[in-house]
Amino acid sequence: MGVLNADAPQWFASAFVRTCRGAGSTASEDVVRAVGDELIDRWSEPDRHFHNLRHLAAVLHRVEELAHETHEPDLVRLAAWYHGAVFDAARKAAYATKGGEQTTLSAELARTQLVDLGLPVDAAERVAELVDTLARHKARPGDFDSAVLNDADLGILASEPQRYKEYIAEIRAEYAHIPLSDYLDARIKVITKLLGRPRLYSSPLGITWEEPARQNLEAELHRLVKERKRLEAQSPAGPAPR
Repeated sequence: MGVLNADAPQWFASAFVRTCRGAGSTASEDVVRAVGDELIDRWSEPDRHFHNLRHLAAVLHRVEELAHETHEPDLVRLAAWYHGAVFDAARKAAYATKGGEQTTLSAELARTQLVDLGLPVDAAERVAELVDTLARHKARPGDFDSAVLNDADLGILASEPQRYKEYIAEIRAEYAHIPLSDYLDARIKVITKLLGRPRLYSSPLGITWEEPARQNLEAELHRLVKERKRLEAQSPAGPAPR
């Protein structure tokens, strides 16, 4: 289940206010905090099993790990806050390509709210631009801020084995309405694309996550293919057409 707002650690709201101030917000603290509370509510929606406050906290933590590699760290932090702010659990049939995170709508929300909070228009636009780079999880060449944000979001792939197992279960729970065979096909497609990349991570420190991430992905792919074959063998009609 998503983390309920009442249970959200107090540092979330304070961190959002501090980051907005660092990025140039001129709105009052009460106004900034109200927007932060709205974002916390969004990340606390009950259908978020993985893309919840725990995930947001992890991404923010990894951004801090990589912050010295960024040009505008507060804008990267804001992009982390907004990157999955719009999430539609009812429209996840296109899991293999988009998933539940509505990246374009999240970017537009960032652009609108941050301008309303008094950030310079170019700063708000930059945050939205960074959020948009997560649509395909590919950093723009030579863009260190984009590299850090993308690496921070994909950092879960390099988790220790027990946390990675939890992540797999949480992702499946978010897509519970998709039939198992369809989910397996989509997940296999996603992992195969990731493993086909020359590199998963782009930032200098993020590169150290490459090996454990690939080990986790390869182990998951092996299990998924095995489960897909088991389902095909159990099907009265035989293997599903490809």
